[in-house]
Amino acid sequence: MGISLDGLASGLDTTALIAQLMTIEAMPQTLMIRSKSKASTALADLQSLNTRLASLLDQAKRAAAPGGMQRFTTTASDPSVTLAAGDGAAAGSIELTVQRVATSHAMVTAPMTTWPDDPPVLTVVRPDGSTTEISPASDSLADVARAVTNAGLGVTATRVQAGTDASGAPQYRLQFSSNETGAAAAFQIFRGDAAAVTAGTATDLAAMPGAALVRDAQDAAVTLWPGTAAAQSITSASNVFTGLLPGVDVTVTKPLSEPVSLVVGPDLSGSADAAKTFLDQVKGVLAFIAQKQATSASTDADGAAITTLGSFTSDSNIRTLQQALVAAIQAPVDGRSLSPSGIGFSKTGELEFDAERFQAALADEPAALQAAFETIANRVAEVATRYADKYDGLLTKQIANRQSLIDDMDDQISSWTRRLEQREGELKRTYAALEVALSTMNSQATYLSSQLAGLPSWNTSTK
Repeated sequence: MGISLDGLASGLDTTALIAQLMTIEAMPQTLMIRSKSKASTALADLQSLNTRLASLLDQAKRAAAPGGMQRFTTTASDPSVTLAAGDGAAAGSIELTVQRVATSHAMVTAPMTTWPDDPPVLTVVRPDGSTTEISPASDSLADVARAVTNAGLGVTATRVQAGTDASGAPQYRLQFSSNETGAAAAFQIFRGDAAAVTAGTATDLAAMPGAALVRDAQDAAVTLWPGTAAAQSITSASNVFTGLLPGVDVTVTKPLSEPVSLVVGPDLSGSADAAKTFLDQVKGVLAFIAQKQATSASTDADGAAITTLGSFTSDSNIRTLQQALVAAIQAPVDGRSLSPSGIGFSKTGELEFDAERFQAALADEPAALQAAFETIANRVAEVATRYADKYDGLLTKQIANRQSLIDDMDDQISSWTRRLEQREGELKRTYAALEVALSTMNSQATYLSSQLAGLPSWNTSTK
């Protein structure tokens, strides 16, 4: 650490003097730092807006898809059958019976203390005839269970206590269960290798005395239009029948001999909620822009008024974006305004949505309102793409330019830092040399004064 001895010769506070001079010298850098701070704030706001637009684009694409706004209610006459409506759903109804539900495959061995073969070799056979040999590390039942579970066949082996044998040794059963349901999840496990299975000399574990088939794997099955000439059976490996009706998944939980009625109907309230969710996102983007366009007033320490401009106040690109979003919502569709349907802007320019009016219009003209809403969503998607596209978006390019400007400012600030360090060093050397020169002159003056004081004095009375 340096030691500063201010003004030993001159009496000046050179440290403070140099600091004041450096403050003046650093004014261009100080202004540059302030400019960078403002630019960084504006960049962060632009990036936040871009993120909001990208999210809006995803939402707009979903809303613009056919039926993107439509929602449906689903009912079943028996609670053991449930429906879930998703994309592409449509109103309709159908009857079915549930023949059976999907089950997994499970079997259990006879009680044993250790595996009856040493070294143990097991072969798993799947419904398609494929075979997989498994060689556990030892005849320990724990090793056998571990080897089967870790074989990657979708079969889990569990060791279960089964009392003791005649000598009092603990016995266990091994339960083998498929991890999935459906007929394709069935399996057989044999004692012996694949060659023995092919030759018919391997022993089926489920057929051994004391063993049992706990549960046979099967697909779930339902019959559509039961009792008619059009009756048709449909199967599923799970208890979920995906897309049984357009865009509707049906889940069954138990067999039913009596027909179950499934009904899919329009959900006006759900559709209104979906429309509101989309419009709220547009509203959020417009509100964010308005917030960043607003100016704020404050006072400094002396009470003087200070006006601070928002980061978007003078940004014409953002202003054009704002106008484009408003036009996408507000412009008529096929010559008709959507204001009577509950979508419009207030006198203060705020996007408004009236759910009751929207539901009423949807009940009166569902196809027309759905088409109009899809048009609005497409317009919003086009605006969002034009500005937020990750390659060619106008806002994306503006962010890249602003980042380049900030990077250039960083380079200039760093350059100024090096320049100021050099200048401060020059001032310190200059003032140090001044102090040395003054000290030398003071020493010479002191010497001369002492010499003059030692000279003999003369007066007129001396003879």
